[in-house]
Amino acid sequence: MPALLRAIAPTPFVTVQDAGRRGWRRFGVSSSGAMDRMSLAIANALVGNRPTEAALEFAHAAGEWQVDAASCRIAVTGGSFGVTVDGFARSTYSSITLTRGQRFHVAGATDAVWGYLAVAGGLDVPQQFGSRSTHVRTAIGGLGGQAIQPGAVLKLRADLAPAEAEKSIDAPLVQSGPYRMVPGPQDDYFDAASLAGFLTAEYRVTQAMDRMAYYLDGPRLTHRDGYNIITDGVVPGCVQVPGTGMPIVLMRDAPTVGGYPKIGVIIEADLGRFAQQRPGSAISFQAVTQTEAQAIRQRFLARMQIIAEDLGSPRLQLSRPG
Repeated sequence: MPALLRAIAPTPFVTVQDAGRRGWRRFGVSSSGAMDRMSLAIANALVGNRPTEAALEFAHAAGEWQVDAASCRIAVTGGSFGVTVDGFARSTYSSITLTRGQRFHVAGATDAVWGYLAVAGGLDVPQQFGSRSTHVRTAIGGLGGQAIQPGAVLKLRADLAPAEAEKSIDAPLVQSGPYRMVPGPQDDYFDAASLAGFLTAEYRVTQAMDRMAYYLDGPRLTHRDGYNIITDGVVPGCVQVPGTGMPIVLMRDAPTVGGYPKIGVIIEADLGRFAQQRPGSAISFQAVTQTEAQAIRQRFLARMQIIAEDLGSPRLQLSRPG
């Protein structure tokens, strides 16, 4: 019998995600990947996987699941989600070994939006364009390019959990303060007062948020010479400002091109932290240079690698941004 993970009652927004696609944006293929890459890496490290291995990503809660394998080791990270196994409470940021027929449930958290469920050995899901990540709008990757549905089964690459002690880690301290961004490339579309105001104002995350974009509410930004530009490339983290004057932050499922001026780009090290902000959360921005952003990214990747090595998982392969 194949080793399986059964979706008994999954929540609506569970998808397969890894570190995302690289090298395909020039062909119009979104990079996708985990909204919070640090949480993905920690979940994988707890079960002995590579930090970039595909796991299940869920929004707010994951619902109920059943293990159909001789034994299976899982870990849930991202926030203080309520994890129970056969009705008994278990901890997040700890590995948990289950046996055939056991069910577990992942309920919501008050301190996060996105959670990660990693399985030792990984999910036996084929790669498309070099990644297992799901992009629902184009039906690429994951399990048929869609969110996991009730009754779905995911094949596992291992039928036995590793013969070693369980692992745990304290939930990482989340940096507070403004979200660092590199201004541009169209910051010159805004007058000096608007740009300065943007960097001192407080905005709030609205209910209009998903894997493609988060819409913000706050002081209106004024365009100096209109808000239409010749469509050009965009990446996750871009802060677009349409005619409404309200910023839109593009996320992991962002398209590859856009036609609104971009006032800045949130740096890689802060984008996962930003993704975890719930509706109503107050946020602000801080400008950094491209050189500073690159140095911060290297420290971020080094921290991810240290966590993985401390938990005994395979070494993280440092690579260029997607």
